[in-house]
This record gives sequence, C-alpha cells and structure tokens, in this order.
Amino acid sequence: MILRRAALALCGLLLALPAAAQEATLRARMNADIRSTDPGTNRDANTDTVVLHMVEGLVAFREDTSIGPLLAERVDTSEDGLTYTFTLREGVRFHNGAVLTSADVKFAWDRYLRRETNWRCLPEFDGRGATRVAAIETPDPRTVVFRIERPSALFLTNMARPDCGGSGIYHRDSLNADGSWRAPIGTGPFRMGEWRRNQFIELTRFPGYAALPGQPDGHTGNKTALVDRVRWIIIPDSAAAKAALLSGAIDIDHDIASQDVQEMRARSDIRLAPVQSMGMAGLLFQTNDPLLRDVRIRRAIALSLDAPELVRAVSDGLVTYNPSVIPSASPFHGAVQREGYTRDIPEAQRLLRQAGYRGQTIRMLATRRYNAILDMAVLIQAQAAEAGITLEFEVIDWATQLDRYTRGDYAMMPFLYSARLDPSLSYEMVSGPKASQPRKVWDNPEVEALLRESMVTRDTGRRQAIFDQLHRRMLADVPMVVLYNDAAVGAYRTNVQGYRAWSTGQPRYWGVRIN
Repeated sequence: MILRRAALALCGLLLALPAAAQEATLRARMNADIRSTDPGTNRDANTDTVVLHMVEGLVAFREDTSIGPLLAERVDTSEDGLTYTFTLREGVRFHNGAVLTSADVKFAWDRYLRRETNWRCLPEFDGRGATRVAAIETPDPRTVVFRIERPSALFLTNMARPDCGGSGIYHRDSLNADGSWRAPIGTGPFRMGEWRRNQFIELTRFPGYAALPGQPDGHTGNKTALVDRVRWIIIPDSAAAKAALLSGAIDIDHDIASQDVQEMRARSDIRLAPVQSMGMAGLLFQTNDPLLRDVRIRRAIALSLDAPELVRAVSDGLVTYNPSVIPSASPFHGAVQREGYTRDIPEAQRLLRQAGYRGQTIRMLATRRYNAILDMAVLIQAQAAEAGITLEFEVIDWATQLDRYTRGDYAMMPFLYSARLDPSLSYEMVSGPKASQPRKVWDNPEVEALLRESMVTRDTGRRQAIFDQLHRRMLADVPMVVLYNDAAVGAYRTNVQGYRAWSTGQPRYWGVRIN
C-alpha cells in the first residue's frame, strides 16, 4: 500500500512538471540520471542515449550494426588501410547556426585524443588498442584525412561506438573559455534544453537539422525530430515507472521489468516493442577444473541440454536459441552461426562413460540479482540430471559472482555479457590467455591468432571465414555453451507512433510522433 501511494504521488508530480504550451512533448522514463553531457567521457548507458540525440559522428551504426556514413558523405580508404579520407556532407549546421567544416572535426578529435579529456575510447586510437591516429589533416573545409599507424578492421567501428559518444563532433562553443566542458552544441536532431538533476533531462527539436534521406537506420539514416521536446523523467523504481506509464504520466518506458510483460501485453492502451538484443547469455566452464578439463565431460553437459526449450522457458518465449557468440542481429550471423548442439542423451552418457565420470558432483554458481541466471541454473541442473550428471548450484550475491568470474574461481556458471557490436569484440570478450586474464573462458593460442587477424583484415569475406572457423572451433572445444541473446522489451502508450526497439537496447526518439 505504501509503495502504491508513493507511485501515485510520483505520477501526480510528473503530470505537474512544466511543459511548453501547444508543443508536443514525448515523456520517456529513465531509471537513473545521466552523468554528464560530454560525449564518451563521464558516461554510462543513459548518458550515451541522451548525448547521441544531440551530437553526431562522421559514421554511425546502422540497424544491422554495419557502419554507415552520418556527417561524412563518403569515406575512402587507402589500399594499405592506413589513410581514411572523409568527405563531409554539405548543408550541415550546428545548433548555434555555424556550418560544419573539417576544422570542427579536427577540433573535436584533438580534444578526444588528449589524455586529460578522459575519453573512454582513447586506448583504441592512441596505440594501446587497435591502432594509433598519427595525424588528422584538413586539406579543405569539406575534407578530413585520418592517418593511422597500423591497419585496423575496427577503426570505423570504434569511431561509431555509443560508449565512445559516437565520436560526436561538437562546436568549439561547447567549451568554456578555460577549455572546460559547458554543454553540447552538436548537429543532432535535438539540442540541449533543461537538466534538473535527478528530476528530468529535456531536449528540444533543432529546426535547422540536416537529415539524411530515407528512413531511420540505427544511429544513422533519417533522424528528423517529429516532436518539439523529449523529456526523460528519472524514475528509478520499476513499480513507480509502471504506474506512471499506466496512468499516462509518461508515454514510453524503453525497458520494462520482465515480470510486467504479460500484464502490459493484455492492455489495450499499451503497445510492446520487444527485441532480441545483442547481449549474450551462456553457460561457462572452467577448463582448468579437475573434471571439466576433460572436453568429453563438457561436451556431455552440452548434449544433455535441450537448449531451445531452456531458452523459451527462461525468456518467456521472447527470444530463441542462438548458439553463437555473434549476436543473431549481426550481419556476420549466418548459417554456420546457427549450427549448435542438439540434445542427445545416449551420446552424452557414452562420453561420460568414456571419460570415467561416475556421478561426481560438479558445482555451479548462480545469483538472484538477475532472474535469468538463477532460472538457467535450475533448468540446466534438471536437464543434465537426465543424463546422469550431478550438478549442485550455490546462490551468491552478484558482486561475489562477478568477482569469482573475474578470478576464474568457479567450475560452472550461467553468465550474462553486455552487447558487443562487432564479432571480433564478441570473441575477444570470451577468449584469451587465462594466465594473464583469468576471466577468459577460451584459452587457445590458435584462436587468438585468428582473432588478431580478424581485427586487422578489412576484407569482409575473409572476416566471415574467420568467424565461421571460430564458431566451429568453439563447438568442438566447448569452453562454454552459448544460449541466447537476451530480450529488451519497451512499452509505450497507443498515442505514440514510430517508436522502434533496436538490438543494441538503446532507445531513439527521432522519427517518433505523439498524437
């Protein structure tokens, strides 16, 4: 009763917040306040979402996570992969009316590349990661040339990453006279409005926005704003957010609690936008464990699982089995990536006998922090028992499980990984030398060599061949059993039109209309 009264009081407060008369305002829930408005610096996922409505980079992710032009009209790459020439689009203006030029691109990038900026993605461009930017040249107002020290298949991908702020280009007036950050003056469809900390962040439509033709496409394409304002209202509590949505105090919640899906689905005034995200869920094996170092036992466990049914049960039917670390939404996910384990109890039992397994207990970690992890543990235990495999799981708090994962201190555990938008990065998050990176589950020098090649070669066909080889090699080595890409479910009122969920999990409010 107390929670219900608090939720209703919050709804009254939200309805009382000021709104511009005769203007269309889209009201969206945010579960926590943003950290800053400085692209890719003091950031988190909420910050990235808001900032990427205001600033744009030279390139951006399309819906299928391939890279497309945004502020650049064209990108030309030299044959040796060391020079990238960006031709800027004509007619693009900043929120202050200034015309975008190559000098603005260099100004923003020079700041990104200074250590004192604390840009999250600096290691990818200063030589510690994929490559090093050796020079940025501006031969004319519409041309920017990046020269890098070594070829990288991930150069444009890292430029476009949301956690990098999309490498958004901003006008120098975004800074104070002393060089400190003030507020973003970008080229995006919305510009900075009002930020009341821990209450709401409001952006206003930029009437001078230069949209690309066609339809919205990920973070690129036509990003025309169809509402006058977007107001993200801070509602940390999911029950209060639900009450706000059902009462009409907010128009959209891009990520509702899983336990509310069925109720929302039954309502006539609410629409759902489910999507299979690019986050990954799977069962990890510690290949240094006395029992699990035997690949036959790991394979027997994999063959004891009815993976499609397990995934259906854990996700309430919202997603399907994906046996690959490459997300199903990726353009690199094809027929090979759909190859997985098919349940075969007799074969599992044969492998166990061959390995000398006699019913010894194998311990598994789980946590209540994420329902999916605990549900997976329960179902894995039950299905494996049908093959004669004895699993016992221990329920621990999330911080402890994360620490045990980082140290490699476990035998088995269901685990969740956040989204990676390139297959090389997907494989990199699970593979590597355990001696120096004990969190890695797949320690194989030949795999590491293939992965390094995938990060250098820019030939799409060759990269696909490498990823196909890595997938089949993982099925053979069984360092883990990949199960699915998790679901993100948005809910919105019927007066909202044009909202589409995206596999990255990030909401986008351009192209969205309020009736």
